[in-house]
Amino acid sequence: MTDTKTLNVGQPLERTEDLRLLRGRGRYADDLPVSPRTLNAAILRSPHAHAEIETIDITEAMSMPGVAAVITGEDVAQHSDPFLVALRQPLHQWPLAVGRVRYVGEPVAVVIADDRYLAEDAVDALQVSYKPLPSVIDPEEAASDGAPLVHEEAGTNLVSVRDFTYGDPDAAFAEADHTFKLTTQFPRHSYMPMENFVVVAEYKIEDESYDVLSNFQGPYSTHPVMSRALRVPGSRLRLRTPRDSGGSFGIKLAVFPYIVLMSVASKITGRPVRWVEDRYEHLTAANSCPNRVTTLEAAVTKDGVITALRFDQLEDYGAFLRAPMPGPLYRMQGAITGAYAIDNVAITNKIVVSNKMPAGLVRGFGGPQLYFALERMTNHIAGELGMDHLDLIRKNLIPAGSFPYKAAAGSLLDSGDYQKAIEITTGEGRLEDLIKRRDAARAQGKLYGIGYAAIVEPGMSNMGYLSTLLTAEAREKSGPKNGAISMATVNVEPMGTVSITADCMPQGQGHETILAQIVSDQLGLAPEDITVNVEHDTQKDQWSIAAGTYSCRFTPGTAVAAQMAAAQVRDKLAKIAAKNLNTPAENIEFTDGKIHAAGNPDNAISFGRVAGTAHWAPAELPDGMEAGIRETASWTPPELEAPSPGDHINTSLTYGFVFDMCGVEVDPVTAMVRIDRYVTMHDAGKLLNPLIAEGQVLGSFAQGIGTALHEEFLYDDDGNFLTGTFADYLIPTVAEVPRPEILHMASPSPFTPLGAKGMAEGCCMSTPVCIANAVSDALGVNVAQLPMSPKRLHALIDEDEPPRPSGAGQ
Repeated sequence: MTDTKTLNVGQPLERTEDLRLLRGRGRYADDLPVSPRTLNAAILRSPHAHAEIETIDITEAMSMPGVAAVITGEDVAQHSDPFLVALRQPLHQWPLAVGRVRYVGEPVAVVIADDRYLAEDAVDALQVSYKPLPSVIDPEEAASDGAPLVHEEAGTNLVSVRDFTYGDPDAAFAEADHTFKLTTQFPRHSYMPMENFVVVAEYKIEDESYDVLSNFQGPYSTHPVMSRALRVPGSRLRLRTPRDSGGSFGIKLAVFPYIVLMSVASKITGRPVRWVEDRYEHLTAANSCPNRVTTLEAAVTKDGVITALRFDQLEDYGAFLRAPMPGPLYRMQGAITGAYAIDNVAITNKIVVSNKMPAGLVRGFGGPQLYFALERMTNHIAGELGMDHLDLIRKNLIPAGSFPYKAAAGSLLDSGDYQKAIEITTGEGRLEDLIKRRDAARAQGKLYGIGYAAIVEPGMSNMGYLSTLLTAEAREKSGPKNGAISMATVNVEPMGTVSITADCMPQGQGHETILAQIVSDQLGLAPEDITVNVEHDTQKDQWSIAAGTYSCRFTPGTAVAAQMAAAQVRDKLAKIAAKNLNTPAENIEFTDGKIHAAGNPDNAISFGRVAGTAHWAPAELPDGMEAGIRETASWTPPELEAPSPGDHINTSLTYGFVFDMCGVEVDPVTAMVRIDRYVTMHDAGKLLNPLIAEGQVLGSFAQGIGTALHEEFLYDDDGNFLTGTFADYLIPTVAEVPRPEILHMASPSPFTPLGAKGMAEGCCMSTPVCIANAVSDALGVNVAQLPMSPKRLHALIDEDEPPRPSGAGQ
């Protein structure tokens, strides 16, 4: 069954979502109608980083008219269990503090009232007596002996240490001509969705179930975490997500503790409860990426070939490890060598808790932390050896003929030609002109540098990667975990209209457009003929623990399931049409809303007529065919296996390649960094919609600039949060984000039927370190900490003995 119609997949179609959004007709969680019985919640949060809760006096608050309830941690503990965590450590967390607060902003009590204004006033009336305790903020201090304990029951803040060895790194270091060591510090930050958290929860007393509307993004592996906390089977926690979500960038996974909290509040009050997070709450207590201290050692030949790496990674998850933490530390484990052919690797992964907000998903999810250390190291090696950084990168890349390439730690990199990608970038991106630009600027006394970064961008995470946290023996006891299930359903109604429901919860990625492109191609229809349902309901729609939108999952996962479901519908329609047209089913084509025999478009039946047969005339169907046309496809790739006994793990299904180069100028007086030119190359396999892909690159680039130069959650030594407003927490505006030059090439993935790879996080991973390498080249200093604020750069410039030049463009 083939047709000659131009395919919609691969075309730069404009997003179908945009028209309603630009007209103000989006349907976000807080726009949806609620029962008139619904109460509103406001949360009292801790002003202390660490303190015992001695008393909570709710008398005045409860006496206020319109206040239905004041709920404390003790109340929550009576109605729920602490959240499950991956670590076998007593790090008990409820959605309200129980007995002790462990970070500024931790929820202490929630007031339920007739409206939000009353609830906020009642929060102000609560009287809490605290006994302050010593706090610990710095991860290295937290990991040291004698540090204040965040969880006394654990007996330590260093709650996990795992060592891994791949190949023979000790021998490689012993034989190396040179060894290098570098320590980097990656900051806490978060990307800011325009829409904050929203939860509307209702307890159904008739069957002791919960019905929750929230702008949750997945993964649904946290659904059993929530249902267990609520002490109900999963079938009694109905979770609904709206059609539209105002951004997430990983952040909205962290709404799940509030889903449990508002569910408990509804049970206590007997009425639905709504909570809408404000911006201060979001900045203070919603979510951040974990900060990481990496000490990286490299064994290198005299010619600049890297033969081994040793990683010592200390990751700070704040006060609690919320599911699916410690994901950022392990998501990149199998691909920890990035784009390089390095056979020998040693890794020490250390997890520490501190008196800061709990960490979670943030766009890039472990990649920015890894590549800041790895690409700073390659830059450092080049400078020490007197090599051009680009030459050193190219010398160590995985060869084009090696794909699929098995990385030392287990990732199976699917396809690519990294050398070709760099050739295109340096050619079309005019590297020679950039070097001339730098030389001319330096001749005028300006501080100008060039930076490079080469990374692999993972897509569709293996649900088993986090179990690498456990030893092989512990994994054997807990049972295997692997794969990543995606699901989609295509339905054809009696009049021939087509709809698709998929297991994604988009937050601005253009899924409705792409799903329509995929289904329309399979059925010979126009994209506008396809109705796409992306709102999700666990009670009615298909889902698995992998459902959601995160870690570049949509393109290699949900999109494939959509294609499979549409193909199943196509096969069924072809058999119906074949019977009517008296031709074999394999000879049927779908073109422009008609179904016809190949080579004979005049012998055709309308799509609606064939579809109607399955509903209106089931007796006319081919023998053995079921009536109706509704097909569900489930897709999980076989390449995503459980960790091996030796801890090898293919952490993702696809691996795109990103190569960036940039020129920056640093003002010698203000130490402000100006990006002069930026070129970014992306090989994401086949692009399903180039226009949407470009938008994803632009967004990740802007956020990468924020990570590089502006964004950091700051605490003082006592744990007080210092960046609770946008006057203090700086995000780049359009004035700080230049237009990058975006280039593409396509190495189709052999592991996905569409040949597409996950993409959208790449520049979040590559841009921070690319800019850091350029600043290092401009100043001749070792940039080891982000963001590169003027204060930090001034300190580097003022050092008595600046390090060697970085090696970029020498």
